Amino acid sequence: MVKISNKWNSDSILCLFQGDCLELLDSIPDAAIQLVVTSPPYNIGKKYEKRQPLDEYIDWQKKVITECCRVLKKSGSICWQVGNYIENGEIIPLDILLYPVFAESGLKLRNRIIWHFGHGLHSSKRFSGRYEVILWFTKSDEYIFNLDPVRIPQKYPNKKYFKGDKKGELSCNPLGKNPSDVWNIPNVKANHIEKTIHPAQFPVELVERLILSMTNENDWTLDPFMGTGTTQIASLIHNRKSCGAELLDEYYEIALQRINSAISGELKIRPMNRPIFDPEHPISFKPITVNLTKIKEEQSELDLVWSNEK
Repeated sequence: MVKISNKWNSDSILCLFQGDCLELLDSIPDAAIQLVVTSPPYNIGKKYEKRQPLDEYIDWQKKVITECCRVLKKSGSICWQVGNYIENGEIIPLDILLYPVFAESGLKLRNRIIWHFGHGLHSSKRFSGRYEVILWFTKSDEYIFNLDPVRIPQKYPNKKYFKGDKKGELSCNPLGKNPSDVWNIPNVKANHIEKTIHPAQFPVELVERLILSMTNENDWTLDPFMGTGTTQIASLIHNRKSCGAELLDEYYEIALQRINSAISGELKIRPMNRPIFDPEHPISFKPITVNLTKIKEEQSELDLVWSNEK
């Protein structure tokens, strides 16, 4: 029987730790994780964080990042999704402040991915922010990158060479094109099918693209700031193992509920590569329902597992 744990256990497929991520990281052995993907607190005073002086915030992030580097495989990647720190009306891009921390650990920046979304706060004294950044670092030059599973439709799928030896053949990859480093993916707001009470929730499709491109089946992923369990859900969908940590009780419980719903075939998510809604040319797209049948067959109810371990 597949084991699901509330602490690190290499024999599990899923480890959800309730507490400080540094405690979880301390229990994970060196080079155990293929992909770290997370969105840490931005130090702007949200419910799940305590605002602190910027230098103290960077020092704390450095501790977490250093530990993430330790547990990362040589072929592994770290994707750190961040926005802006705001002080006295001035925005300070966190990716700029955090880059030296990753560089000091010997990581190499492969992409600075722009995540563009259409909804957010409306500013009156500056242009409204509609993007955040994903810093993708690798631990070495021998890293996993699978492009084919994350290709998107070609703009001109039937375009052909018009001269030369390849005249008449397709001039583009029939599997689709590279999605580039600008990703237009809706954020989880308002009537998004995945919306919970968390104010800064990852969309599943964003994490799916990272997982499919930077891991292989049965690899381990880690989200040190788990929130509502989106990284874990995306990992399980694609037959990866995953662990995460969450401090707040209510978000931890939501993560459990969402994973239970996925295992029972009731969790609805927005499908990957679904077109952005265009009010001038509306097309109806239904959400997809996650059904982790394989895990459901091999694992009894999550609540029983947790009660046995506590």
